[in-house]
Amino acid sequence: MSIVSLQILIFFAAVLLTGLCRFLAQRIQLLDHPGERSNHTRPTPVGGGLAIALLFLLASTHYFARGQLPLNVYMGVLAAGVIALVGVADDWLQLHVRWRMPIQVGAAVWTVYWLGELPPVDFVLFELSSSLLLAILAVLSLLWLLNLYNFMDGIDGLAASELLFVTVMSLSLVINAQDSLVALLSVTLGSAGAGFLVWNWPPARIFMGDVGSAFIGFSLGLLALISMQQGSLSFWTWVILLGVFVTDATTTLLRRVWRGDAWYQGHSSHAYQHAARHYKSHAKVTITVLLINICWLAPLAWLSVRYPEWGIIWSIVALLPLVALAIRFGAGLPRVYSQAGAMDKKNDEGWQS
Repeated sequence: MSIVSLQILIFFAAVLLTGLCRFLAQRIQLLDHPGERSNHTRPTPVGGGLAIALLFLLASTHYFARGQLPLNVYMGVLAAGVIALVGVADDWLQLHVRWRMPIQVGAAVWTVYWLGELPPVDFVLFELSSSLLLAILAVLSLLWLLNLYNFMDGIDGLAASELLFVTVMSLSLVINAQDSLVALLSVTLGSAGAGFLVWNWPPARIFMGDVGSAFIGFSLGLLALISMQQGSLSFWTWVILLGVFVTDATTTLLRRVWRGDAWYQGHSSHAYQHAARHYKSHAKVTITVLLINICWLAPLAWLSVRYPEWGIIWSIVALLPLVALAIRFGAGLPRVYSQAGAMDKKNDEGWQS
């Protein structure tokens, strides 16, 4: 079977498997009920991200058996599978962080151990080359990405469409570098995500749940580390590609810490959540993020590949307007203020997705 045929098969399998997840979630009442922190107005099945995880794991096992995937990378994929299992348990049992975190840390350490030495990161004025420090930062990055993606999975279609954008871009950028390994994993993850998006596009008929968001965040981190080792994409390219998610999640966290809020507790104060309430539409926000990705971040990601020595500069150029936009939409604040300075109470009280 050709790679194109296999990806078409994965896409349609994801559509069918997500539909099956939706049916089973309804039968066992695995539903996300609206609450004061919710961004939806009706009970919705959860756990659809299981389809993405299962298909990616099955396809990766197929690639490994055919010799297309080296052992060290396959070990990282298996660690992502462990993250998915934790996500399933969390969706079903609402695991406390004391149970989730040790397993997540273990999976990240396992992955970095198997991948081996990472290349230096260029900061223009200096180069970070310490193997130990790079390994520690890699573990922390994997942990931040899986949690970051979970934070940003709060409105219909956003996390899945971000996955599609990042995998399509990583695929297109590594083709010229002849990085067949990252290309193969990117197109596989993207195909599965596209099939899920059929069900998750606004108005969503199923949510991906922690099994999907944590798995995707970890898997994208794995792809980033592999591409860095292969020399096809730099750390800065991935920062740019994930720019919207990185700036919103990080700005929200830092602002909540600065305000003295209980940053570790659940909330609904990300910029994209405020924007969805303000415009009373998930679709408008998701499409806007896609346009930002395509029109702003994609060209800068290309520049970071074309001129890698200026990677950090391209990243700063990419992220600064996004930080300003996150602040403009009240990232980390319990209420959103309009440009006229009036508090948008009406949109905080309730709206239709």
